[in-house]
Amino acid sequence: MIRNLVLAATLLAPLAATAQELPTAPYLPLDIATKAADAALKACVAEGHNVSVAIVARDGSTKVLLKADNSGPHTGTSATGKAFTSAALGRDTAGLAEFIASKPANEGLRDMDPRMVIQAGGLPIKFGKALVGGIGVGGAPSGDIDAGCAVAGLKAVGAAE
Repeated sequence: MIRNLVLAATLLAPLAATAQELPTAPYLPLDIATKAADAALKACVAEGHNVSVAIVARDGSTKVLLKADNSGPHTGTSATGKAFTSAALGRDTAGLAEFIASKPANEGLRDMDPRMVIQAGGLPIKFGKALVGGIGVGGAPSGDIDAGCAVAGLKAVGAAE
């Protein structure tokens, strides 16, 4: 009996190691979160924008917060709120802002949770169909620039755009 268990464990060990490399909901490994945040920050800094980048896990907890040198004091909260919103709702914050603006009845979404920031610059982090978190960028002159830097973070880790 023990011999069979040892044999099974030996044969399955390579499969277990492979499965751990791909994040699945709600798991977002710290190394992947850090790589995405770093790539997003570098993309914005390369364009001359002093931003903050936050990565939030699916459960809403902040995994990573990076602040560029000379980033404004509000940018960390903005980035974290955008990441939280995308992780919570599974959608980009620019699209959510448009959805709310399109119909006054949707305005209540802004009050769902005080941590939410509904401005462009937040994107969900998905691997396949698995939503594992959100990335948020805050501090560039426009939400479109924030979102572009967030896309760079997603691309760096092979997440869906």
